[in-house]
Amino acid sequence: MTEAKIKAALIRFNGAIKSSDGPALSAALNEIETLLNAHRAELHPQLRHFLEGRSYAKALAWLGAGDELEARPSSPPGGCGGGHA
Repeated sequence: MTEAKIKAALIRFNGAIKSSDGPALSAALNEIETLLNAHRAELHPQLRHFLEGRSYAKALAWLGAGDELEARPSSPPGGCGGGHA
Protein backbone atom coordinates (compact mmCIF):
# COMPACT_ATOMS: atom_id res chain seq x y z
CA MET A 1 0.00 0.00 0.00
CA THR A 2 2.78 2.43 0.90
CA GLU A 3 4.66 1.68 -2.31
CA ALA A 4 1.50 2.35 -4.32
CA LYS A 5 1.11 5.73 -2.62
CA ILE A 6 4.76 6.57 -3.28
CA LYS A 7 4.42 5.52 -6.91
CA ALA A 8 1.31 7.69 -7.35
CA ALA A 9 3.07 10.67 -5.75
CA LEU A 10 6.10 10.16 -7.99
CA ILE A 11 3.86 10.02 -11.07
CA ARG A 12 2.19 13.28 -9.97
CA PHE A 13 5.64 14.78 -9.36
CA ASN A 14 6.74 13.79 -12.87
CA GLY A 15 3.56 15.23 -14.38
CA ALA A 16 4.01 18.49 -12.49
CA ILE A 17 7.54 18.81 -13.86
CA LYS A 18 6.31 18.24 -17.41
CA SER A 19 3.52 20.82 -17.03
CA SER A 20 5.65 23.30 -15.06
CA ASP A 21 3.02 23.32 -12.30
CA GLY A 22 4.87 24.68 -9.27
CA PRO A 23 2.13 24.15 -6.68
CA ALA A 24 1.52 20.55 -7.84
CA LEU A 25 5.27 19.93 -7.87
CA SER A 26 5.60 21.18 -4.30
CA ALA A 27 2.59 19.15 -3.12
CA ALA A 28 3.90 15.94 -4.72
CA LEU A 29 7.38 16.47 -3.30
CA ASN A 30 5.95 17.09 0.17
CA GLU A 31 3.88 13.90 -0.10
CA ILE A 32 6.92 11.87 -1.18
CA GLU A 33 8.97 13.21 1.73
CA THR A 34 6.12 12.61 4.20
CA LEU A 35 5.66 9.03 3.01
CA LEU A 36 9.41 8.38 3.14
CA ASN A 37 9.69 9.75 6.67
CA ALA A 38 6.63 7.88 7.93
CA HIS A 39 7.49 4.52 6.36
CA ARG A 40 11.27 4.57 6.02
CA ALA A 41 11.81 1.41 8.11
CA GLU A 42 9.36 -0.71 6.14
CA LEU A 43 10.53 0.29 2.63
CA HIS A 44 12.75 -1.95 0.57
CA PRO A 45 16.36 -0.74 1.06
CA GLN A 46 16.82 -0.05 -2.67
CA LEU A 47 13.66 2.06 -2.90
CA ARG A 48 14.62 3.89 0.28
CA HIS A 49 18.07 4.58 -1.20
CA PHE A 50 16.57 6.09 -4.36
CA LEU A 51 14.11 8.25 -2.42
CA GLU A 52 16.68 9.44 0.10
CA GLY A 53 18.96 10.40 -2.79
CA ARG A 54 16.06 12.04 -4.63
CA SER A 55 16.63 9.73 -7.58
CA TYR A 56 12.95 9.82 -8.42
CA ALA A 57 13.26 8.47 -11.97
CA LYS A 58 15.13 5.46 -10.58
CA ALA A 59 12.50 5.02 -7.87
CA LEU A 60 9.76 5.05 -10.52
CA ALA A 61 11.61 2.52 -12.63
CA TRP A 62 12.16 0.32 -9.56
CA LEU A 63 8.44 0.53 -8.78
CA GLY A 64 7.63 -0.55 -12.33
CA ALA A 65 6.46 2.77 -13.70
CA GLY A 66 9.16 2.98 -16.35
CA ASP A 67 6.80 1.87 -19.10
CA GLU A 68 4.14 4.39 -18.06
CA LEU A 69 6.42 7.42 -18.13
CA GLU A 70 9.11 8.95 -20.23
CA ALA A 71 11.32 9.36 -17.16
CA ARG A 72 14.18 6.95 -17.43
CA PRO A 73 17.01 6.51 -14.97
CA SER A 74 20.45 7.41 -16.23
CA SER A 75 21.72 4.12 -14.86
CA PRO A 76 19.88 0.85 -14.29
CA PRO A 77 18.06 0.24 -11.02
CA GLY A 78 20.59 -0.94 -8.51
CA GLY A 79 23.43 0.95 -10.15
CA CYS A 80 23.82 4.52 -9.05
CA GLY A 81 26.58 5.22 -11.52
CA GLY A 82 29.19 5.46 -8.80
CA GLY A 83 32.42 3.98 -10.01
CA HIS A 84 34.72 1.93 -7.88
CA ALA A 85 38.33 3.10 -7.65
